Amino acid sequence: MAEFDVIVIGGGPGGYVCAIRCAQLGLKTACVEGRETLGGTCLNVGCIPSKALLNATHHLHEVHENFEKMGLMGGAPTVDWAKMQAYKQDVVTGNTKGIEFLFKKNKITWLKGWGTIPAAGQVKVGEEVHTAKHIVIATGSEPASLPGVTVDEEVVVTSTGALSLGKIPKSMVVIGAGVIGLEMGSVYARLGAEVTVVEYLDAITPGMDAEVAKAFQKLLAKQGLKFVLGAAVQGTERSATGAKVAYKLRKDDSAHEIEAEAVLLATGRRPYTTGLGLTEAGVEMEPRGQVKIDGHFQTTVKGIYAIGDAVVGPMLAHKAEDEGMAVAEVIAGKHGHVNYDVIPGVIYTTPEVASVGKTEEQLKAEGRAYKVGKFPFMGNARAKAVFQGDGFVKLIADKATDRILGCHIIGPGAGDLIHEVCVAMEFGASAQDLALTCHAHPTYSEAVREAALACGDGAIHA
Repeated sequence: MAEFDVIVIGGGPGGYVCAIRCAQLGLKTACVEGRETLGGTCLNVGCIPSKALLNATHHLHEVHENFEKMGLMGGAPTVDWAKMQAYKQDVVTGNTKGIEFLFKKNKITWLKGWGTIPAAGQVKVGEEVHTAKHIVIATGSEPASLPGVTVDEEVVVTSTGALSLGKIPKSMVVIGAGVIGLEMGSVYARLGAEVTVVEYLDAITPGMDAEVAKAFQKLLAKQGLKFVLGAAVQGTERSATGAKVAYKLRKDDSAHEIEAEAVLLATGRRPYTTGLGLTEAGVEMEPRGQVKIDGHFQTTVKGIYAIGDAVVGPMLAHKAEDEGMAVAEVIAGKHGHVNYDVIPGVIYTTPEVASVGKTEEQLKAEGRAYKVGKFPFMGNARAKAVFQGDGFVKLIADKATDRILGCHIIGPGAGDLIHEVCVAMEFGASAQDLALTCHAHPTYSEAVREAALACGDGAIHA
């Protein structure tokens, strides 16, 4: 038994960042993690390994599609799947070891095992009960299930299984056209699989700016992905060569079936709070399974807090990190705060898709007057030079005040470009503020400036 100021349950992005910040603020801190490595889903079987595969397959695509255009002849690499998997694992291991080092550096105790909360101020790991003035739940999420779909992580897989399939399948059905499904679908499409995405709604990437979603679907279709929209999946069945997916089209209730060597279930994620003993400890839950918290991340039990995927809000690693830092500040008696209006979202396909703030659809629903500045990457010299002229920047500003309300980008480096707008929004900047800021030439970021100019008198290169 040991005594701590803070025990964080979960070593993912929210948990480990929270633990480090607590330690930096002078609190005696422990972090409970049952995996053999720190970093949670994101680092071990999520954001990071998927980026490694996206990177490898992007280079493969470049070799096949663009090398000869640049005078780079004779490049015809074949895929060594085992080596690609080893590269992916090296990336993961390097990062997890990095967090271990940060724990040692900040004198954070790693309590290895799965934690439960027998009572307020207590955390049980294995047979040992530790005490803490403050407990932070940062247990993350798990893939959501779908009635009739039995996951075996061999043929019918979640994102976890999709990262390490035994072989590259010749065909794949992706159930769900969200971020995970499209990222992993594009990986396997580049590796030569015939990929079909089946989505319940009539558009991909629910919640995204509709114009961007439409352009995104067209570009993915150009890359070989097929889409079946407005389709309700009824179930899956193992077959001799893989699995069959049965679905009904919502428009006419007609029944259809599609067979593939692999099926990826990517219908979102749900909070992972099973077995923590929260209800027994008196912690109230939200109707959809999240932990109920107040404006300072505290649950209905004093001294117990919750952050990240375990609470309401977008299931994003950086949202969890922000909340992890904020709750550490609150515990240390400072003012912790998260600006939920300025949390970017990114899809790491090629081209990348990124967004922050309001969409046109949201502003219309709110009845707010706005203006739009758009600029195509086809007008950006740098993007054209690297065969990435597809896509555009769309900046939305208040019609009366010119204050930036949101930005949606589909194009090269969108995930990095969006942060210029995030900073601008954090400072309450206008579109004109961005438009009058000198941007280096030739860079992709000029497209953001041009979109800002388009909110005023007009872009220069459009």
